[in-house]
Amino acid sequence: MDSPMCLIDNVDGVLRPVPDAIDHLMRIRQRVVVVSVVGLYRTGKSYLMNKLAGRKDGFALGSTIQSKTKGIWMWCVPHPKQADHTLVLLDTEGLGDVEKGDSKNDAWIFSLAVLLSSTLVYNSRGTIDNQAVENLQYVTELTERIKVKSSSNASSDEEEGVDAQFVQFFPNFVWAVRDFTLQLRIDNRDVTADQYLEHSLELKKGTDRKVMNYNLPRACIRNYFPTRKCFVFQTPTSPENMVRLESMDDRELCQGFRETTDAFCHYVFQMSRVKTVKGGQGVTGRMLGHLVKMYVETIARGEVPCLENVVLAMAQIENQAAVEEGLKLYQSCMEPLKIRFPVDMDQMSDQHQRADQQATQEFMNRSFKDKNGEFLTRLANGIAKTYAELLIRNDDASEKKCQDLLRELSAPVSQKIQDGFFAKPGGYELYCDLHDKLVAQYRSTPNKGIRAEEVLERFLKEKSVESNSILQADQKLTDSEKQIHEERERAALAEQEVKVEQETRLQLERESKERERSYQESMTQLTAKMELEANQMKWEMERALESKLEEQKTLHEKGFLEKEADMKEEITALRQKMDEAKSEKEDKASYREMMGTLMHSIGKGFGHYFNYKQAREKRKAIQSQSSRSRGVKAGVPNTQKGIPDPGKRQVQTQAKCGGSSGSEV
Repeated sequence: MDSPMCLIDNVDGVLRPVPDAIDHLMRIRQRVVVVSVVGLYRTGKSYLMNKLAGRKDGFALGSTIQSKTKGIWMWCVPHPKQADHTLVLLDTEGLGDVEKGDSKNDAWIFSLAVLLSSTLVYNSRGTIDNQAVENLQYVTELTERIKVKSSSNASSDEEEGVDAQFVQFFPNFVWAVRDFTLQLRIDNRDVTADQYLEHSLELKKGTDRKVMNYNLPRACIRNYFPTRKCFVFQTPTSPENMVRLESMDDRELCQGFRETTDAFCHYVFQMSRVKTVKGGQGVTGRMLGHLVKMYVETIARGEVPCLENVVLAMAQIENQAAVEEGLKLYQSCMEPLKIRFPVDMDQMSDQHQRADQQATQEFMNRSFKDKNGEFLTRLANGIAKTYAELLIRNDDASEKKCQDLLRELSAPVSQKIQDGFFAKPGGYELYCDLHDKLVAQYRSTPNKGIRAEEVLERFLKEKSVESNSILQADQKLTDSEKQIHEERERAALAEQEVKVEQETRLQLERESKERERSYQESMTQLTAKMELEANQMKWEMERALESKLEEQKTLHEKGFLEKEADMKEEITALRQKMDEAKSEKEDKASYREMMGTLMHSIGKGFGHYFNYKQAREKRKAIQSQSSRSRGVKAGVPNTQKGIPDPGKRQVQTQAKCGGSSGSEV
């Protein structure tokens, strides 16, 4: 993105997602690191965002008392430190704009910045005094503007322990103090900027309203944001030069300001993690687009965004898209094979295995929270059905090629029959010689596909009447010799039938192995995915627990025994949730149920192919029986001159001439 664009518009106090910006996010498949800046208007927020983008210009700085940024503006740039990640910078409308005069609107801007960020930068001027902290009043309203669970799913304990839940998904917090002119000293000792921040956030003892009002924003910051960092910036240049800050060369700026700016950028690049949603799932640009739309549309309806509902809704969208992408990839991988139909089953099977594995991996890369395997089952079913349809098309292509080949090879023999070539003593031997050469040539022709033997068997059965007519008409052969030839034909038929049955059995075994392999591959990847998601949730909870333990320690050291007791309850609740998550992970019954559903789905897809084959064979058997019945009733016509009609003599054998049953190439 060459320049920033408006992501969330603010017109007359109404927030709306900007379609072009959402479309841009939807095209970003990489994971995103989202850095938002909030703070009072005209405090230099846009300058910091431009520095993070590596540019002097971009976000409008402005040089007057009027705020330039309205709503939330976005700038997507390649992450300078993390390959295959996108850095999304969000510059928010200044809080407390006198021209706007709407604190409720400010609160929603602040809440959206929190909801969308990996790192939240709070920008202020001067010092971190009580006024600066009170300007962060919006942090005290977060529990009113963000719900972790829907009302129907939230227990009373969870509602009381909302602070602990916020810690699990809230961003890193960076306080940037601009135009700082004091010395970093407390009680006559030098301190770091971080110590300065923590000192400013210390709580006071007491229960009167004044103390409670003093403690409230500080307690919220301490409880909600597990990672806190502070940078104090000197004034960058003289007051008269501030109006041209955007065009000034870095060398013209104060050295201390430049050093702090560099340290700030380095920290943000190194410590800002990938944006995650509740459950620890990393967010891509496309997912961030969904989040923006859902959050803003919920606010526009006058409702409070619920993280659980938003994540579940996004999971449904992403998982269905993952199914479609996985199936599309499978079809794309199988496309080169389609133009070569017919192919043998080894080629089909190998290509299917590769395509299935890639498609399942593609699904796993995009899907999340598919706990019962519903969407993986959809993908497996779609792949199995697509594969079955390809097998059918390959079968049909093989049958057509074999039929065309036999029609072409048998044309000269048919013409000789028309010409009466075999209507003479020894004609049957001549016929068998040509017939055997035809079969040998057919077998030697490559790339006939998997229907080759079945089509040959059917062809020879169809020619058995023709062969028997020539045999019975050959006056050179005695009755006993004719009987020997008939026995040979029956043996050849039996051998061909056995060969077809063996190939059918091998194909069934191969399909069974493919079903099992596809199932095992899906389960392996699903297990790995579930393990990853469980670890992400575990990390999220451990991060929250670590933060709470640290805060408990501080409260104990400062003598806030009542608050420490409350913190212990939160810690106990967190540990209980961790135990519940572990029990859920070890739930073997639901896992077995999911495996059974997946196996059934895969089997159902393959069953589509076998049902088709059975129906086709049944239809052909009926047609063949009907054809033979008509031949027996009407007398099989013989077009060769001099060959008598065998009448109603039933032919039971395959038209494989004596001695040719073992012909192989």
